[in-house]
Amino acid sequence: MDAEERFNLIKRGTVEIVEETELREALKTKKDLSMYIGRAPTGPLHIGHIVALSKLLDFQKAGVKTKILIADVHAALDDLKAPWEALDARSEYTQRCIELALPWIKKPEFIRGSSYQLKREYVLDVLKLSTQTTIDRAMRAASEVTRMKNPKVSEMIYPIMQALDEQYLDVDIQLGGTDQRHILMYAREYLPLLGYRKRIEVMTPLIASLNGPGTKMSSSIPESHIKIYDSEEAIKRKIKNAYCPAGIVENNMILQIVRYVIFPATGRIKIERPEKYGGTIEFEDYNAFEEAFIQKKIHPDDIKGAVSSYLIETFKSARDYFAERRDWLEKLGKEFLPN
Repeated sequence: MDAEERFNLIKRGTVEIVEETELREALKTKKDLSMYIGRAPTGPLHIGHIVALSKLLDFQKAGVKTKILIADVHAALDDLKAPWEALDARSEYTQRCIELALPWIKKPEFIRGSSYQLKREYVLDVLKLSTQTTIDRAMRAASEVTRMKNPKVSEMIYPIMQALDEQYLDVDIQLGGTDQRHILMYAREYLPLLGYRKRIEVMTPLIASLNGPGTKMSSSIPESHIKIYDSEEAIKRKIKNAYCPAGIVENNMILQIVRYVIFPATGRIKIERPEKYGGTIEFEDYNAFEEAFIQKKIHPDDIKGAVSSYLIETFKSARDYFAERRDWLEKLGKEFLPN
C-alpha cells in the first residue's frame, strides 16, 4: 500500500484533517507514525463511542500505531462526570469494553492518564501553558466538550492537558470528534509555545440518536443508544424502532452505523432479503450502498436486519463477558446495566 492509498484510508469517513498536506508528508517520510484517541471513563460505552473507535481500524490498516488514552483524570475534571473514587473501576470497565467491542487487527496500546499526568514534568508543563492561556481561550477550547453549566477551574485545565497529551503520548496524530475541534486547534496553536511540535488533527462526525432529529443520544435515555453488551432482543428492538425513513440520509443513525462501524471493520455489507424483493445483495463500496438507499432500491427494514445481525455478532464477546459480571455493573451505577 503506497502513501496515497494509506492517506485515502485514513481520510475516509472523516469530516476534517488539519492539515492534509502534513498527513501526506508524514506518510511519505515517517516509518513509525502513531496516533491516539482519548476516552474519558464517564459513563457506559455505547454505539456512539464505537463510531470514533472504529476509525482506529483504518489507521491500523494504514500501518499507523494506535494508542487509546483512558483519560481518567479528565473524567473528574469535567465537572465530576466521574467521581474521583470511581475512576479506577470505570477505567477498567472502559478498557475492557473497548477491547471486546471491535475486531482489532492488532490490540491498541492502552494508557491511563493518571500514569503520567500527575508527574512533576507534566504538571509543570500544565502550569506553564496556563500562564500563556487566557480564560476566554480556555473556555472557547473547552466549550463543546466539558459540561460548562457553572464553569469550574478544572474545566479550564481540561484543554491544556489534552493538548499536552499529544506530546507525552509521543504521537503524530490525534483523533477526535468534531465537538473537540476547538481543543485540537488549541493544541496546534499552544504546544509550540513550549517548544513542542504541532500534531495532525483528524476529526470524525458525531453520530445521531436512534430516535432521529431533535433528540440526543444519552446514557440516561436507553432507547437513544445501544450499549455494546445490550441483549440480542434489545439490539433488535432498538434498531427496528430507529429513525430510518426511506431515501433520507441526514440524521439517519442506521446509515451512520453502516458507514462508520461496519465498513471500516468488514469493507462490505450484505443484505439478505427474499427473492421476490430482489434477493440477497452485497455492497463493497459505501457510496454505492448509499446511492441505492437514496433511490429506494433497498428497504429500510432490510438494512435494519443487516445492521442488527452485525451488531449482535460483533458484540457477542462483550455480551457474554458482562453477563457474568452484572454485580460489577450494578456497582458502577444503574446506567451501566444492559437493556
